Amino acid sequence: MKTLLASLAMTAALALPALADPDPTDWEAVTAEAQGQTVYWNAWGGSEPVNAFIGWIGEKAAEQGVTLEHVKLSDTAEAVSRVLAEKSAGKDEGGGIDLIWINGENFAAMKDQQLLFGPWAEALPNRQLTNPSNAALTSDFTVPTEGMESPWGLAQLVFFHDSARLSEPPRSMPTLLAWTQANPGRFSYPQPPDFMGSTFLKQALIELSPDMIALEGPVEDADYEATTAPLWAFLDALTPNLWRQGKAYPQNAARMIQLMADNEIDIAFEFNPNAASNAIANGELPDTVRSYVHEGGTLGNASFVAIPFNANAKAGAMVVADILLSPEAQARMADPAMLGFGSVLDFDKLEAADVQRFDAIDYGPAAIAFDEIGAPLPEPHPSWMEKLEEDWAQRYGVAE
Repeated sequence: MKTLLASLAMTAALALPALADPDPTDWEAVTAEAQGQTVYWNAWGGSEPVNAFIGWIGEKAAEQGVTLEHVKLSDTAEAVSRVLAEKSAGKDEGGGIDLIWINGENFAAMKDQQLLFGPWAEALPNRQLTNPSNAALTSDFTVPTEGMESPWGLAQLVFFHDSARLSEPPRSMPTLLAWTQANPGRFSYPQPPDFMGSTFLKQALIELSPDMIALEGPVEDADYEATTAPLWAFLDALTPNLWRQGKAYPQNAARMIQLMADNEIDIAFEFNPNAASNAIANGELPDTVRSYVHEGGTLGNASFVAIPFNANAKAGAMVVADILLSPEAQARMADPAMLGFGSVLDFDKLEAADVQRFDAIDYGPAAIAFDEIGAPLPEPHPSWMEKLEEDWAQRYGVAE
């Protein structure tokens, strides 16, 4: 009898329809469903300031009845692979990942393989505080987001120099090359595929390429040889004049800062406009360091969060994404003492008290003014980075 009852119960359970996904346009229902949910946010865990900020977001989420768990990643591709494996195994519900810090090629891959929930991002209440015409918030490395991911921070490539040693830095790739020829060994960049090394390649490609339109589409659709020829000519001339003659490279941006502090190089760069101020505040660099951008502009993009198609706590994940867009969270994120990321909010849409949150921030002596940094240059299509990294390794790679 027990076996029969168990069998009937199992049959009934199997017959139950799958729970409907939360409707992002019904925010009251979303917040009600989110109560008691645990959101597993898979995000890069290699930075203590980032980890601390996510911990603070967790405190704010708890105030709304949501528990946030930070699953620390060394590479976002780990999360992409897990969601893909769950889909391949037929796990269409109850997935192990609820939210991912994602952008670029990883977003393109998940969108292409239909691994994302949505659209939802543009229905978040705090999304109305952003500028809908800001292309950085609706396109991710040229791939339209279509409501599949929500922005939470802006980043832009910024160079910095020690004004006590170098009063006027070169402000373009051609003038940088000329400067290194006159000052050999005083500049370097991280070895790709480190993110900052690859970013330097893309910045140089954009500045030197004869065909900017080609960078908007997949690399296989372009005349790759013609488009990249100026880049390789530039790097051929630059490499012998790099730190250690290009026979070794800094591992990452932190190592570049250390080399600058040790008076081994005069110019460094980061994808955080407040990186130099942060380093000064932490005692890593002297207060004579100043930031600048190249005359034609520099690369920039937004950081996004996305929800996998089979997330177990979709409602809770949307609540967390909305908290990230709140003026309180955005101001905390923008403070160099916390993170120093650029805000995605449109200040013209903020209440005076919320504008004051940003006005009260001390950006430090090395920060570059918002009206000086200029509009960010768009990222190339994600396929360009992978191809550039492969070719760079063949031409200049150093064994580790």
